[in-house]
Amino acid sequence: MTEMETESDWKKFLRKHWSVVAAFVTAAILAIAGAIYVFLWFVGEAQSTGLVPATLGLWTMGNLVTFILHALFWLFLFIGIPVIIVAVAGWQWWTRLPDEEKKEYRFFGKRSRTADGGSGVSLLFFIAFAIKVFIDGNWDVPIATWSLNYVVDSMILILILGLIIFGIPAGIIGLIWLSREMKKKT
Repeated sequence: MTEMETESDWKKFLRKHWSVVAAFVTAAILAIAGAIYVFLWFVGEAQSTGLVPATLGLWTMGNLVTFILHALFWLFLFIGIPVIIVAVAGWQWWTRLPDEEKKEYRFFGKRSRTADGGSGVSLLFFIAFAIKVFIDGNWDVPIATWSLNYVVDSMILILILGLIIFGIPAGIIGLIWLSREMKKKT
């Protein structure tokens, strides 16, 4: 399929369903603006209620984790639930379109198999770092008092443990796969 055919599919769809597309674009803009507003509201409330210190230098790992979890809760409550409702409504609308019409539209070409991001590695690394800080007894110690050596040594230890925990099983699985592949060829 050429790029010109894909463009015409989009144009046909937009001409036929412009009001629905406009409604979803408006909903997306409102969701983004709402998320920013809710986050700014939460930041102000978190400081004024004493959930977190107003000075970043006084934040502890406990403050950071508590702040993140509370922010995610309020964002999900005020933005996530309405977005889910709108997404379900959009899916219902799409499924009610006649099959012949849906077959006319080919919006996306063949997907590539490239990775789009860190695949959750950053989240796992943060969780491991939080566990290390807790085990060390630095959970309620202001982050500003940590030395660079403490942070770097913690990260290196986490990397080494991660390589051991995930690397050894991956190596064993790789060797088993390699031996099976070698047996197939002979």
